[in-house]
Amino acid sequence: MEMEGEKEKILHISLLGAFSWGQTEEEKTANSALMGKTGRKTLSFLQYFIVNHGRNISAEELIGQFWPDSGDPASLLRNMLFKTRNLLKALYPEGNRLLVTLQSCYGWDAQIRFEIDAEQFEGLCLKARGLPEEAYCGQLSRAIALYKGDFLAGNDAEWARTLRQYYRTLYLDACRAVLPILYKKEKWMELISVCSLAYGADSGQEDFTAYHMHALIALGQPGQAVERYRSYRDRMLEEYGMPPTERIEQIYLLAEGLMKNSTRERDILSLVCEMEEHAHAFFCTFGTFQSIVALERRHIERSGQPSTLMVISLDSGTVPTTDGRRLERILLEKLRTGDPIARLEAGSYVIMLTGADEENARLVFGRIDCAFHRTYRHSAARLSFQVADLRPGEGADEGSQG
Repeated sequence: MEMEGEKEKILHISLLGAFSWGQTEEEKTANSALMGKTGRKTLSFLQYFIVNHGRNISAEELIGQFWPDSGDPASLLRNMLFKTRNLLKALYPEGNRLLVTLQSCYGWDAQIRFEIDAEQFEGLCLKARGLPEEAYCGQLSRAIALYKGDFLAGNDAEWARTLRQYYRTLYLDACRAVLPILYKKEKWMELISVCSLAYGADSGQEDFTAYHMHALIALGQPGQAVERYRSYRDRMLEEYGMPPTERIEQIYLLAEGLMKNSTRERDILSLVCEMEEHAHAFFCTFGTFQSIVALERRHIERSGQPSTLMVISLDSGTVPTTDGRRLERILLEKLRTGDPIARLEAGSYVIMLTGADEENARLVFGRIDCAFHRTYRHSAARLSFQVADLRPGEGADEGSQG
């Protein structure tokens, strides 16, 4: 920012994360204090000009963006231009004129050159396409490093929200693209760094959790991988009402197995036979549940003992998310620790009852139904069930509503 007169003026501006003006930290801090005293609409007006610095903007466009329903938009526009020019003088005292008036439109002085982090970020992402793997990864890594947060995070205008989603999508795509390359090159710390930062933009992305867990396992930290899994699982259940996918579950089982294998004082037999001290039934993905059922059917062929499948569903009067979580909690608490449960869909669960015939299954449902309505007295939800005997030749039985 040392150029004067008709020489090129360079404006260094950050739009990703906190809006800042200046090249050095000292400049950014001083200018942030100035902008902190400025109204939100004036800042948004200035930001709109910065984002569209490559073209002149008509008065009609500005009025449509900022005063579409005003009775005297021309006066408001003149007043806003006055405020914005005063702010620019404070931000860049070396410049005699930055925002100029042309015929029926407004634009920046032709001697100004902009250095904007969002444009640099976008350019790196777009130019990476088609490059060889090494250069591709390096280009995207530089782009990722520029992304300090959402585009103009404090601006709620529609035009800003649209661009915010565009840059966020570019960022997430770049993160997902480098993950398999970093994994193949075994750059575990860099991979963890990318995943950790990407959570801030979208914590529900499965790829970030999967690669993060893989990297932690590779670094000999299966315990942290299990913690990462639990955090992701809790968030998925809370925000989307869905458990992690089979892919995440498999990585979790690997991490848990490695944690057990690291306990060298136990012999192999005691490790295999060790019983987990869980107070709740075993909640798993549907794919894992299918494997458990297939194994049980083989056991039944040899032993002949009864085992049943039971589907319990929410029917009329249901508040889907709330009552679904309530039913899940009752199932986990009231079933045996060895009973596997999987979600079929929202408010519908399948359970395997080892050693139980259909009559026993009906009694189990009765206890579940009673516990649900005793615990959640104000819920209008009704429960229904179906039972199927796992023994060869046995059929399914429809259950009544609770």
